[in-house]
Order: sequence, then structure tokens, then C-alpha cells
Amino acid sequence: MLKRARRGAAILALLASAACGGTAVPATQAQATIAVVATTTQVADMARQVGGDAVRVTQLLKPNVDPHHFDPSPADLQSLATAQVVVENGVGFEPWLDEAVASAGYNGPVADTSQGVTLREGQEGHEHGQHDPHIWHSAVNAKIMVANIEKAFAQADPAHAAAYAQRRKAYEAEFDRLDGWIKQRIATIPEANRKIVTNHDAFGYYLDRYGLTFVGAIIPSFDTSAEVTGKDLADLVAAVQKAGVRAIFSESTLPPKTAQALATEAGVKVVGGENSLYGDSLGPAGTGADSYLGMMRHNTEVIVGALGG
Repeated sequence: MLKRARRGAAILALLASAACGGTAVPATQAQATIAVVATTTQVADMARQVGGDAVRVTQLLKPNVDPHHFDPSPADLQSLATAQVVVENGVGFEPWLDEAVASAGYNGPVADTSQGVTLREGQEGHEHGQHDPHIWHSAVNAKIMVANIEKAFAQADPAHAAAYAQRRKAYEAEFDRLDGWIKQRIATIPEANRKIVTNHDAFGYYLDRYGLTFVGAIIPSFDTSAEVTGKDLADLVAAVQKAGVRAIFSESTLPPKTAQALATEAGVKVVGGENSLYGDSLGPAGTGADSYLGMMRHNTEVIVGALGG
């Protein structure tokens, strides 16, 4: 949750900005673009691809930052206060957003990229509620997400509506190619090996779309802040051994120690380090996973390589 001191500092910053005439954006730039605030690394990348030069995107979450523990800063609230469109993942993935928007005084449109996505049902005890928020892990869902972004941009900036539509269609064609490529790569894995164990339950849409079986997660929740018991870990070791799982996949936003200990106990290898999966975040610049398309390719190649494809 937002800290009271941060909220007070943010309000002072907003007042100071108003007294000075607002943000220091040149008039020509302000007229040529719309100010967009995007919450996650995934939707920020999508917003940039759809918006092109017609938008200025401020991204709240940085690469490899766990969104479950995010606390918006005064600078983030300042960006929200001056935004014309806010883009969110939705499905409760940003539980801090409503409070941040209210604290910033933003009353403009919020584009929920999950609108129209067929959501996976959660399991009892999942902290996010009854639906899985990790919708972007299917290229089919990604097409719906960018369509929601295009709609929001066109409504906020009708003068560039045709350009947004053109960029969205070109981007969707890349998703179609990506979707077919992932299916081909996963098909190279022997069927008996297509079993996944990860740090937390973040890859359900990917597994459903591309034909892999979810055996379990170290944190048995959509939310990385959920508590893990000794019984949870013992049960997972037993499930790994019974299913003949070949590898346990660590994630970039989570410490690898528990995954390593579990893998040792179960007698299987752990996949981590540079080969960690990107579950809740894109990768930093230069990793090859610093875009949505790159992240999906990285995860697929890691999974195929580890499972014998």
C-alpha cells in the first residue's frame, strides 16, 4: 500500500508543479503526442508498439521488479496526475493502482487490457482472487490486449486513430507468427517431458495454449507474496518425483534458493540464472527478453532446451 509519507510528498510535488505551470514538456511535443502511463513492463511495451511516435509512455514497473510488492513513488504519482490515458493489465494484477490514481487526482480513462480475455479460474487460496491475471503469456490474449490499447488511444487522440489501427494490425501479425513458432518448438519436446514446475503459478495461459502440463509451483498461488508451508514443499517434491519432472524453472523476479533446494531434494535440475523464466516482468535492456516478443521467445527456448526438445 502507499505509505502516508510518500502520499504527502506526492501531493506537495503536484502542488509545486501546478504553481510552476505544469510539467516541462515543450508545447510542440505536448501537442503532437498523448501522455500515457502504463503499469507493467508488458503493457508498456505493447503501448509503445501501438502508439509509436504519437504517444509518450511512462512505465511504472521496472524490469525484474515484483509487481506484488510495488509501491508507487511521488514521481509515479506525478506522472499519473498529468496522464491522458492509463493502461493497466487488469484482473487485479495491480492492486495498488486504484489508490495511486486517487492520490494523484487522475480522473481520465483507464484502459483495462484484460477486457475480452477468457480468464482462467483460480484455485482456492489464490491471493489475486478467482482469476489468473497473467494473461499476456498467450499470444492470442496479447492480440486482445493490444486491441484494447488501440481503442483507448483512438478515443483519446482521434487524429491518429488510423495510425494506431495500422500499427496494431502489424503487431498482431507478429503475434500470429510468434504463436505458430511456439507451437512448433514445443512440439519438439517428447510428450512425456512436457511437464512444468515454476516458482509461482504464473504460466497457466502459456501451458494451456501450447500443450504443457502444470505439475506445481513452489509458491502455490498467482501471487508471489503468498506464504509457503513445509507441507507445500514436501507435497511438491513428491509430485515432481511421481510425474518424472525433468527440471524446475526459477523466475527472474524471485530468489532462486528455494527452487534450488527443492530441485536437490527431488533429484532434478534447476533452470535459473540467465535462463530464468520471465514470469511477471520483461527483462532488462540487452537480455533479449526486453520486449514482449523477445520475452516469449526466451521463455520458449529455455523450456524447450531444458525438457529435451
